[in-house]
Amino acid sequence: MALNFNQYTTEANTFLKGYAKNLNLSNDKEKAGRILSAVLHALREIIPPEESLQLIAQFPMFLKAVYVNGWTLKSKREKVKNIPEFIDLVRSFDGPTSVYDFESDELAENYVQTTFISLRQYISLGELEDIRTGLPKDLKPLIYHSIMF
Repeated sequence: MALNFNQYTTEANTFLKGYAKNLNLSNDKEKAGRILSAVLHALREIIPPEESLQLIAQFPMFLKAVYVNGWTLKSKREKVKNIPEFIDLVRSFDGPTSVYDFESDELAENYVQTTFISLRQYISLGELEDIRTGLPKDLKPLIYHSIMF
């Protein structure tokens, strides 16, 4: 199997451009990339590793790379019970730029929902439902809204 890194780059840039637009960030692909990475990294901390593997099996190579970057398997998952706690976890993965990237809880929640909507092109409804089923009750709305599209 030959690796075509140019194809991955083109696909990633096309996705990030559309994702930035969906986030109302004009063409700020750098900020969009930080937001995408933070949301995916927070998600992988709260879902079981088996579910993560099923999820990334559906991703194109560039999203697989974002998802697994810096990932270490832990015996215990993060205990996140509600949307504000999830947003705090997302911010923790964004680091110092989170003050700029996630200015308010409302904006951060919108970014999370937009992320799932944008990823829908790669993730089956069945996989989204599997992820949603495993989430605590108060986190289910993050994905439920996205499944409708």
